Amino acid sequence: MTHIPRWILPAAISVTVPLPSYAVQYLTVSAAQKLCFPQCDQFAPVHVKFTPAQIKAIEAKSGQKQLLRGQEIWRAMQNGKLHGFFIVDYVIGKHLVIDYAVALSPEGTVKQIEILNYRESYGGEIRNPDWRKQFVGKGPRSRFALNEGINNISGATLSCRHVTEGVHRILATYEVCLK
Repeated sequence: MTHIPRWILPAAISVTVPLPSYAVQYLTVSAAQKLCFPQCDQFAPVHVKFTPAQIKAIEAKSGQKQLLRGQEIWRAMQNGKLHGFFIVDYVIGKHLVIDYAVALSPEGTVKQIEILNYRESYGGEIRNPDWRKQFVGKGPRSRFALNEGINNISGATLSCRHVTEGVHRILATYEVCLK
């Protein structure tokens, strides 16, 4: 019989024990669509692939880098009438990606924001309805930033900042591509 050195057992256990996972899917895209536009019976995809000129315009209007080459957008419709736009976007929290959605009115003002997936071990307080409500009514010409119209959440500063910047980018995308 072979003798196993004592130092191998703790190493073997640490390799086989799964590490805690902090990723949480709060909403699917379809569930968030119905939450944001409960009266709508159709969500028609808008296939938006940015041209280089649109990318430059979005970056100039938002002050944010546009890393995606397209955007996931749906027209929210009820009986053929446009009720708004549903846009899925992605930003980095502190280290990991946050999937979130922005519901816009037909005029381009924020109707609602929902956090779809949050992967960080802390900072999930950005899902708090009171924090997300700060964006409601903001439009492409609104002036807001973290700590300037949008309150910060202690322990979630980078998530707050990046979602705020993302909303600016989404509003600029509306101006450039959807208006």
